[in-house]
Amino acid sequence: MELMLALGVGLFAGCGVYLLLRARSFDLILGITVLSYAVNLFIFATGRLAVDRTPILAPDTPATLAHYADPLPQALVLTAIVIGFGMTALLVAVALAARRAGDDDHVDAGRQEPE
Repeated sequence: MELMLALGVGLFAGCGVYLLLRARSFDLILGITVLSYAVNLFIFATGRLAVDRTPILAPDTPATLAHYADPLPQALVLTAIVIGFGMTALLVAVALAARRAGDDDHVDAGRQEPE
């Protein structure tokens, strides 16, 4: 399970970095989104992979790490998903406005035309 999770984080991070290095604005937005998914998966994995464990302690159970799942990474990932969605919507709106204004979707605005 840990190997599959590590491969997933690595694959998302690699694809995200590759898309970040592209010259088009849509690829850049997609790369930022995929990279944020990789970070979310990594943060979620830091809370230990626990199956069938409650995130809240019951009054009669001892407070050892083996009896419950850590709720903090779950809350951080939930917050990061909402922030990532808002960031993606904003970037898409900015990219569409730049495409309409410049009639080009390249990220490098200082690109010179050949003479």
